[in-house]
Amino acid sequence: MSPGLIFVTVVVLWVTAEFVILFVKRSHPATATRDDRNSGLVIMLSLAISPFLAGVASGALRSFRMPGPIRPYAFWGGLALIVIGFVIRLTAIFTLDRLFTVDVAIAKDHRVVDHGLYAIVRHPSYAGSLLSFLGLGFAFRNWASLAIVMIGAAIGIGYRIAVEEKVLTEALGDDYRAYAARTKRLIPGVF
Repeated sequence: MSPGLIFVTVVVLWVTAEFVILFVKRSHPATATRDDRNSGLVIMLSLAISPFLAGVASGALRSFRMPGPIRPYAFWGGLALIVIGFVIRLTAIFTLDRLFTVDVAIAKDHRVVDHGLYAIVRHPSYAGSLLSFLGLGFAFRNWASLAIVMIGAAIGIGYRIAVEEKVLTEALGDDYRAYAARTKRLIPGVF
């Protein structure tokens, strides 16, 4: 199988799985209160537009191509990061179980989950997504493409985290504040 076909296969499987999550993990109005504040739209647009622009940039901005000797490592390492990031995201989703929704929603019996990956960072699902997008940027083997993908992902995910944390703090109060005080958002011990 050619590297190009492997790249397409990995990306198609990743995007397909994300679409399944998008449709399967929606909140239900009967059991949860939605408070998305348009963050779903922002995250979807930023995570769709930035990879498209990065793909265009990888072909059009050849002067930003990574040096030849590191290109194979960037490509294969990037594909590995996509898969690792998605596995982290899935682990986070399964840990939250029914409390995980693609829209910002508070279940009637919502509580702070602080075990598994959530004992390490507050938003492991987004940390996994950022790792996948970092991998996608590297797989393009173009510095401009990497920057475009990461800026788009940072905008969408950054806004979503701000919305989620505000909603969770309002809904869960001191329990969430205490959890936030002892964990970092995305990178253990750093941020």
